[in-house]
Amino acid sequence: MIDAHAEESVTMIAARVIEPHYGEDMADLPDWMRPPREEGWFAEDLDRLPEAPRHTELIDGALVFMMAPQRSWHARVITRLTVTLEGQAPAGIEVDREMTIRLDARNRPEADIVASSASFDPDRTWFEPDDVLLVVEVVSPESTFRDRTVKLRKYAAAGIGHYWLVEDEAVGPVVHVYELDEPTKSYVATGVFRDSLHVTVPFEIDIDLAKLMP
Repeated sequence: MIDAHAEESVTMIAARVIEPHYGEDMADLPDWMRPPREEGWFAEDLDRLPEAPRHTELIDGALVFMMAPQRSWHARVITRLTVTLEGQAPAGIEVDREMTIRLDARNRPEADIVASSASFDPDRTWFEPDDVLLVVEVVSPESTFRDRTVKLRKYAAAGIGHYWLVEDEAVGPVVHVYELDEPTKSYVATGVFRDSLHVTVPFEIDIDLAKLMP
């Protein structure tokens, strides 16, 4: 088993992190990659970085760039889960893919799928945690550490009620379901689903997991 420190090191190889401090290693960076202030980047800065690659996130004031190519498995699961959740969501709940959530001034991670109570806004670039009912992260090799630990803790601390982790296992996509424990602002694991998934919160959801893959 890979320990947390080793796993984090593997993650940093694939995800380029620009830390919020200045030093000799900053000299060769293009101007847009230089932190705008000593404290690093703030959540609103992501909307002012048109040169940044797609899927750039902000974690603890540091920019995180996705450097590894996306796998077809990852893209396929996100697409089919999004379509399935859209089809089952009741009126008043919107389902979006690959959108950021402004957790606080220094954290704006991008979720693979978001189910929210916010009305559709064609110009929206991020969600408030209070509007988010469910976050789904489809785990990829470069995001494993962040999805299983960093984002799990941060989404819970922000009060997001439901969190799913979708893992790639030999049997196919496996969904680990978590629900927020309000008093502790931490997630409690409520089930591991293979073959099929049925939950009643945040709304009634039935998914044939085998059909997420060809």
